[in-house]
Amino acid sequence: MTNAFDILDRLIAFPSVSRDGNLDLITFVADLLGRNGIECRLFPSETRDRASLFATVGPAGPGGIVLSGHTDVVPVDGQPWTRDPFRLSEQDGRLYGRGTADMKGFVACAIEAVLAAQMHPLKRPLHLALSYDEEIGCVGVRPMLGELAKQGFRPDWVLIGEPTSMQIATGHKGKIGARATCCGVAAHSALAPTGLNAIHLAADFLQEIRTLQTEIVETGSRDDDYDIPYSTLHAGIIQGGTALNIVPDACTLDFEIRNIASDDPRSLLDRLFDAAEKLTKTSRDRFPDAGIKIDVVSDYPGLDTPSQSREFATAMSLAQGSQAIKVAFGTEGGLFSSALDVPALVCGPGSMDQGHKPDEFVTRAQMEACRSMLTRITNRLAA
Repeated sequence: MTNAFDILDRLIAFPSVSRDGNLDLITFVADLLGRNGIECRLFPSETRDRASLFATVGPAGPGGIVLSGHTDVVPVDGQPWTRDPFRLSEQDGRLYGRGTADMKGFVACAIEAVLAAQMHPLKRPLHLALSYDEEIGCVGVRPMLGELAKQGFRPDWVLIGEPTSMQIATGHKGKIGARATCCGVAAHSALAPTGLNAIHLAADFLQEIRTLQTEIVETGSRDDDYDIPYSTLHAGIIQGGTALNIVPDACTLDFEIRNIASDDPRSLLDRLFDAAEKLTKTSRDRFPDAGIKIDVVSDYPGLDTPSQSREFATAMSLAQGSQAIKVAFGTEGGLFSSALDVPALVCGPGSMDQGHKPDEFVTRAQMEACRSMLTRITNRLAA
């Protein structure tokens, strides 16, 4: 089983939803590579129900190219699928299944490429890096990168195979996900002024988020390569209160910052820390427990690889007919780039327009384009 389509069929059959782990899938990949003489290193999670995988073919030493992908997928719960999401099916040149676009299609092509490269006398190494829990904050790749960095691992560049319709993406925004916990004082709603309404605190804090967003739009930095050419702030979840006749003493608000490269996300977050302190400072005379506590729950750096770089020129020649873009979604590329101090680029089959949706698909034509590009990478490493 070395054909990318056969491998994809097996990968889709593993319901590797982030919450459930990916160990069965990783075990399958490790066994497949091992049977073909390729040694793998596994980086298990503390819970031992998921792992990242790293493998190399070709000569030992620095340099070479990393093919990187995540193996977890988002849930299918509540989505109106018209076919089994964990059974690969094909219709009119479209390959359907959860993760076909994001991003098991690329993972299948990468595994095929590594197996094929094992049969070539490479002059520079080809590496395969597969992670877990990318969908919930790029969790699994971090321990693997930490170990590789300690060992001085430094490839020439990294190819992140997220779906870009086989265009070369040089960048994406960074992200900070945070939770603001607003603490008030409960009271009967008939005596509302004797309490401190935590939902009102959250509403005031939300207004600070919106004010900062307006400032960024009107006077902030811009990068016109993005569809949304500035950093964004967004509140996604607000929860508080237990009954209409009770002044709520607690409310949480989940928000995120997605920043372009020229903006420091921590500086933006510090602005919100300051705003939270000012909002509650005057209330503490009457309500000592009043406060807004902000906790970062997830974050990853952005990616901004110069389009003038040698690696970009190489990738463009390998992709053949590709255009340079920047993508709205996040990837593990910024983590690879910062941890290993190497360039990273994003290019893979399929479109994120299909990712995370019911009846997710990647086209056979996109898979073939990816296979061709990875064959050219192998040939280049052998030259």
